[in-house]
Amino acid sequence: MTAKRALDLVGGLVLLALLAPVIAALALSVALGRPGGPHRVLRRRPVAGRDGRTFTMLTFRTKSPLACLPQLLHVVAGRMSLVGPCPLAPGHRESVGEGRRRLSVRPGMTGPWQISGRSELPWEERELLDLHYVDHHWLGMDLAVLARTLPAVVRKRRQATRAAGRTPGQKGDAGRAARVA
Repeated sequence: MTAKRALDLVGGLVLLALLAPVIAALALSVALGRPGGPHRVLRRRPVAGRDGRTFTMLTFRTKSPLACLPQLLHVVAGRMSLVGPCPLAPGHRESVGEGRRRLSVRPGMTGPWQISGRSELPWEERELLDLHYVDHHWLGMDLAVLARTLPAVVRKRRQATRAAGRTPGQKGDAGRAARVA
């Protein structure tokens, strides 16, 4: 077992154990959160894994950053890594041609693309970050990416909250009304 796989296995199991109450509460919230009774909790989508093997990636049916928590199951099972290239659909344009190199490693829950701006990055830059990771990854890089992921997610959430014209904790029109008053 490589050091990277050991980190994935131990890290994934520890995170699953620590976050089990959050995962259960989020699953219940998603299931009961909409009118009309219980709803499906998980979203499934095909993803190209290591060596191009396709698997069905699970995420919660929510837009919260916690939506990716079910991916910890894939990390423990060895289909994903904590850190790696962004998961893509099979046959995606970034996983063919020169981009096929990205299939030599497992896709990650996070990676350089996550801590470098995620959705604000042009596709070409994200692809370059992924390919650089594939060519130069090592355990120290993974640890650095993991250390920077939570602050990047928190920063992104704050920016989204400010862009929506709210302060954290306020919702919709109530937040706007509180600022106007």
